[in-house]
Amino acid sequence: MKAVVVGSGAWGTALAIQLCKNGHDVTMWTFEKELIPQMENERLNIRLPGAKLPPELKISGDYACISGCKLVVMASPSFPARIVAKAAAPYIDKDAVLVSVTKGLEDKTQKRMSEVVAEETGHDVVVLTGPSHAEEVALGVPTGCLAASENRELAEFVQDAFMSDCFRVYTSPDPVGAELGAALKNVIALCAGVTDGMGCGDNTKAMLMTRGLTETARLGVSLGAKKETFAGLAGVGDLIVTCTSMHSRNRRAGILIGQGKDPQTAMKEVGAVVEGYYAAKSAYELGKKQGIDMPITNAAYKVLYEGADVKTAFMGLMNRGRKAESEDAGWL
Repeated sequence: MKAVVVGSGAWGTALAIQLCKNGHDVTMWTFEKELIPQMENERLNIRLPGAKLPPELKISGDYACISGCKLVVMASPSFPARIVAKAAAPYIDKDAVLVSVTKGLEDKTQKRMSEVVAEETGHDVVVLTGPSHAEEVALGVPTGCLAASENRELAEFVQDAFMSDCFRVYTSPDPVGAELGAALKNVIALCAGVTDGMGCGDNTKAMLMTRGLTETARLGVSLGAKKETFAGLAGVGDLIVTCTSMHSRNRRAGILIGQGKDPQTAMKEVGAVVEGYYAAKSAYELGKKQGIDMPITNAAYKVLYEGADVKTAFMGLMNRGRKAESEDAGWL
């Protein structure tokens, strides 16, 4: 099958490699045209060090490479996603299957990435997400992901395209939950990194992850997601891998912030897009719009966007009023 990955960041590159392994005819589109000679000649991409690009993978900086592709994988970062989708739209075949793999929410609109891509292209969009470090996927480390769509046939098409003996893909009818879990775990992972940078322990991180998942699910359900999705790969699975690994740019940025560096400096030191920074603002605004209590997200927003002291924000969470763990504890 002829396929194209629109975006040459770490995740887009890893998925292009995976599709090549599965025998597809793959082109990877890149915005960074200056990197094309290195990718073509040395078969290396500086966005994913240590991974060798397959000799059959084609590289292009021209949106025309999308024409004729049955599978179109949208893999740009979240902040230019609408611009990229709009530019790609004229070249997408009517019968093409679109996949969004970007984990984030659009600034100002708080829309999910599949919504953004669908608006600009007029296509139904499948979500591919889950606990998947690009570095490990590119090396063939066993990984599980989720293809989510209300259209079962499309979800299963994407499942078949990506599935292999080292890349297992499950299907789900809940793209809302899948995308919100993927986007908001970046915020929680950044906060988990902050606790690491402050010198807290495993107990702290476990508490943060668990309560972070609770507020993520609370927001998701208010927007029509299925609660059980957050107990799966796109929820707790993605949260675990992003909060605990140094592959995670969000966690690494959080560590630097917890050590006292301002957010902008931390992100520059990480040297790549920190999606949790952008998602924190969108999640904060979405929570306010939905009337959902999201204390961890709110604290992250204040640190990242309002200059709040990180230790003060953390202690504010610890000193909140007493609560039951479940909002429906069942006591009479």
